Amino acid sequence: MYKILQKPLFLLPPEKAHHFSLNSLAVLDKLGVLKRIKPQNTSKGVEVMGIKFPNRLGLAAGLDKNGEYIQPLSNLGFGFIEIGTVTPRPQPGNDAPRLFRLPKAKAIINRMGFNNEGIDYLLERVYEAREDGFKGIIGINIGKNFDTAVEDATEDYLIGLRKAYPHADYITINISSPNTPGLRTLQYGEELDELLSALKAEQAKLMSFYKYYRPIAVKVAPDLEPIEITGIAQALLDNNIDALIATNTTISRDAVKDLRYGNEAGGLSGAPVKEMSTEVIRCFHMHLKDRIPIIGVGGIASAQDAKDKLDAGADLVQVYSGLIYEGPSLISACLKLNL
Repeated sequence: MYKILQKPLFLLPPEKAHHFSLNSLAVLDKLGVLKRIKPQNTSKGVEVMGIKFPNRLGLAAGLDKNGEYIQPLSNLGFGFIEIGTVTPRPQPGNDAPRLFRLPKAKAIINRMGFNNEGIDYLLERVYEAREDGFKGIIGINIGKNFDTAVEDATEDYLIGLRKAYPHADYITINISSPNTPGLRTLQYGEELDELLSALKAEQAKLMSFYKYYRPIAVKVAPDLEPIEITGIAQALLDNNIDALIATNTTISRDAVKDLRYGNEAGGLSGAPVKEMSTEVIRCFHMHLKDRIPIIGVGGIASAQDAKDKLDAGADLVQVYSGLIYEGPSLISACLKLNL
């Protein structure tokens, strides 16, 4: 059915189609349709970061930036939902157009720029979902505001961590979006070490206050050289980070440069990122040697793609762009592998 609906849906501008799809999903959920067609989860589950996941398949951050569709998205069959990226203060993001489909490559380019209603708004939505009975796993992905200088970014992340801690099952530190100027510099050297050290110190304080532990994951880019992967891996180990998410979108255009919109600025996701992401996972796994779990994301458009990420060393996987092109059948196919 999704393939039938996809053609008229793709006639809409991408951002309008995005909102229309999510709103339609919410309506179907209220009517009870999603629960009736939800794929069966035959997985025995898996424990990662000290959390018991019902299956290994999650939704990546970016689809539900403000946490407004937690229950409907979960009812598609995901084992966990990651919402955000959210910033301390609301911000509009970059000017439109800022989202582009590349159907021939099954890809998307976005330069959204962390458009969101702010963390307080998102946490209200999480609270409402919990009050309505949602019991699933929620990751909250946090970033810095666009007008916060990179040298002051740590304080934005600390604000996000403090506020998200009592509401999230885990918190993701997004330092890899290409759409916030200077953000990716936080992936390297002293800047990374100082950020992670500050976050872990705050995590310890929060654990002491709340009497429970919330893991921290760090999301990195696919555009990394081997020496950069080595340095990042060591920083993650040195700071006892709880998980790595690999990877975000790429700034490379090699696979789409001859396509319409192929040279638009922003992060490229979807099928062209698949091999790049899987190789980054494999390289990180060699360095981390199962001491830090990996959540693999990037270009998953089939159950085999998900399996390839797991075989490369991922413990969990996430989808986003593949869901846009393949629809909910992608979830069913992955769950049939007992992920």
